[in-house]
Amino acid sequence: MGRAPLIGVTTSTSVDDAPERAWINAAYLRALQQAGGVPVLLPPQLEPAALDALWPRLDGLLLTGGGDVDPTRFGEAPHPAVTEVSARRDALELELVERALAARRPLLAICRGLQVLNVALGGSLWQDLRAELGTAIAHVQAAPRSTPTHAVAVRGARGRLAALLGAAELRVNSFHHQALRRLGRGLEVVAVAPDDVVEAAELPDAGTLVAGVQWHPEDLVGHDPAARRLFRALVVAAGG
Repeated sequence: MGRAPLIGVTTSTSVDDAPERAWINAAYLRALQQAGGVPVLLPPQLEPAALDALWPRLDGLLLTGGGDVDPTRFGEAPHPAVTEVSARRDALELELVERALAARRPLLAICRGLQVLNVALGGSLWQDLRAELGTAIAHVQAAPRSTPTHAVAVRGARGRLAALLGAAELRVNSFHHQALRRLGRGLEVVAVAPDDVVEAAELPDAGTLVAGVQWHPEDLVGHDPAARRLFRALVVAAGG
């Protein structure tokens, strides 16, 4: 019996706080281990030599949620609503996407992670959905994290993400004020909210699983088979 695959998991970082911290919601770690993977934390504080040492040992990558991507990364001035920007986190995660695509390592991107994937492929973001798009959907919900609050419609796609989600419509949780605007190179939309905000996308020609969702399946695995399938698919694609 082979070893469980090692999955690199990005972390959040404090911005302008002392002492400086790297942190992650434990739900990601539990969901990944329940799916058969072994999480390896990749904080923004990793030095290049440390990343070089870790990278060959990793079998897959999980990009997690967190603060906003710096809009200068996609050629825009920051909207006043942009918050918690970490240049070090942006740099690390964009490099990780580049490495994963080049090495054909499987990648699952969640919330901010999907936005990072899009920007890495040359796409752009809505910097604040309510201000720029005027949506009435509560994309930042007040309900508990494990409670789905709005629907998403799943579209057919050439890749595997639509099959993993397993239904034409899902109920999802929602904790984001930004979303994909101009799609990055090769990305295909797999699910949208009722206001047409992109809720899931995939890179079907990547040669492995490269996909992301805008909601937080790590908080839904206790009662949502689709959420469990997402994490299991990452682990299986990584060799588990």
